[in-house]
Amino acid sequence: MKTSTLIARCLLAGLGLLAHVAQAVELKVLSGNGSRPAVIALTKQFEQATGHKVTVDFFVNPDVKKKIEAGEYFDVTVLNPPVLDDLIKQGKVAANSRAVIGRIGLGAAIKSGAPKPDISTVEGFKKTMLSINSVAYPGDGASGIYFVSLLDRMGIGAEMKPKLRPMSGEYNVEVVATGTVDMVVVVASRIYGVPGVDMLGLIPKELQTWIGFATGVNPQSKHAEAAKALTKFLSTPPADAVLKPIGIEPFVE
Repeated sequence: MKTSTLIARCLLAGLGLLAHVAQAVELKVLSGNGSRPAVIALTKQFEQATGHKVTVDFFVNPDVKKKIEAGEYFDVTVLNPPVLDDLIKQGKVAANSRAVIGRIGLGAAIKSGAPKPDISTVEGFKKTMLSINSVAYPGDGASGIYFVSLLDRMGIGAEMKPKLRPMSGEYNVEVVATGTVDMVVVVASRIYGVPGVDMLGLIPKELQTWIGFATGVNPQSKHAEAAKALTKFLSTPPADAVLKPIGIEPFVE
């Protein structure tokens, strides 16, 4: 048995949530894009440990929210806490299922092999922004909205406007790998695992914002116990073995 599978089975057993393969079900997850690498890795471990099948659809947070509000079926959702909390108020997500996964800041990436500019200081980040030809960001996501406001706050919004390339959440990192765009600024976890890009690091702490990830269960889920087990698996400390290497850190609200 693979080590990751063994760890997953031990975790679920310890939580009293390990289901027999004969009881396997198919779960549908609707997730924001920022947590993509973590959700993919952890759901795969969950599948191996339980025999359940997990299908995950990724969109920017506002689109996930719209789909849930419109009645699209899901068992589990992973979203930024404010978005999840609004859905809880609407009764679309069970309040007693809410669990925090972690948080991460904004990072930047360039095409693999390209010269790496310095973004470690405010001045370095500003100089880099002004020197590049184009920068992608998630046009509809919270991180993208913050990034545009940050450029204005730094006094370079007007100069940067012709260089900005708002992209869909599904493709904003990949355009850098193809060379279509010089750089991407996005939730840092989104960068990990994308071939053809080099991570430059997080933007300076003085400019940083923190994007949280939380999870919850559809109160109308057809597989409530398995869905609860998945949210526990995503948000319990042993998941840090997957979360920390991609920069997602625990946080207390």
